[in-house]
Amino acid sequence: MTTWSVRPERYDTPDATALRRDYYDEVASRYWKRPATRAEIDEGLADDGVERLSVPTGEFVVGRYDGKAGACGGVLMMDAEHAELTRVYVRPGFRGTGGGRALLGVLEDAARRLGARRMVLNTRLDLVEARALYVRNGYAEIPAYCDGPYMEIWYGKDLKKPQEPQNP
Repeated sequence: MTTWSVRPERYDTPDATALRRDYYDEVASRYWKRPATRAEIDEGLADDGVERLSVPTGEFVVGRYDGKAGACGGVLMMDAEHAELTRVYVRPGFRGTGGGRALLGVLEDAARRLGARRMVLNTRLDLVEARALYVRNGYAEIPAYCDGPYMEIWYGKDLKKPQEPQNP
């Protein structure tokens, strides 16, 4: 049975870079209702703050399915107790295989390790697959905690500590 392997990875490895480009291409193309150009993708990724997605301010992960890079995501600490979920992306050919759920689990664990007690995120209304993923995994709509041109809906989730194994 093929499963997902999701692990921390630098944001600038070849797989991570390709996933970040695919992510930006999809979200920009959907927003503009036309294909994004290579130059637009380059511009969108330039100085986007991704370097903050490393310990101690965050973490970036890459998910592999049957060894192939198919998903990525990041968590960014906003303050001592709040983390933001960002750049969550599953390539279209890998959707429906559990990659989104696997990403969220690993990113929530990373946020807990970094000290977060609550995860928040913002997204757009047209990103229906992402919104459905968040709701299926316990995220609920919350009031806006930030603003910007690409933010239309906000979600949050309390991060409970993982259950300790019980001794028999």
